[in-house]
Amino acid sequence: MSETTTMADGQAGAIGPGRLVLVVGPSGAGKDTLLRLAQAACGDDHDIVFPRRIVTRESSADEDNVALGPAEFLRACEHGDFAVHWDAHGHSYALPLDINDDIRAGRTVVANVSRTVIGTLRQTYADVVVVAITAPPDVLAARLAARARQSDGNIAERLTRSVDDRSSQADVTILNAGSAEYHARQLVRVIRNEGWQD
Repeated sequence: MSETTTMADGQAGAIGPGRLVLVVGPSGAGKDTLLRLAQAACGDDHDIVFPRRIVTRESSADEDNVALGPAEFLRACEHGDFAVHWDAHGHSYALPLDINDDIRAGRTVVANVSRTVIGTLRQTYADVVVVAITAPPDVLAARLAARARQSDGNIAERLTRSVDDRSSQADVTILNAGSAEYHARQLVRVIRNEGWQD
């Protein structure tokens, strides 16, 4: 599995003053569930943006992504339509370029990304907060088995993935093993820059 990234705007730390909140974590950690709940909680705040990822996979109940075929995705990359893109688990992923306008306008952008792109994003944006969402290994395995999405590939391989890069370390970690509503409230506090603990 290869994971790569390129940036549309490569000036180090140039994009601000808004915040970029990156949500990362292993498959099965419940990132999409917490993001959906957080997005609903922030629905009336127009200064918080949850962009739809572009993925070379059909949208599903698990993720409301913008689906592009591989050739369309490549053309969009070549045209500079993405703020960042990466490959993982046999698919290509991207965030739309217009997140840069949101951040320049002082908004907070919240996105689920691969840990492999965090270092690049920390260099490109002025204010980056990384939230790692995780769960105990048995919970992760059970969630992936229950999801049974063919595109998830080898479950054991996904559970043992790691990124050995200090820049990818999280600023906040949420152990998502209890109530999704409770942990979503923690995530909302981070998004709103209110601190995350009760």
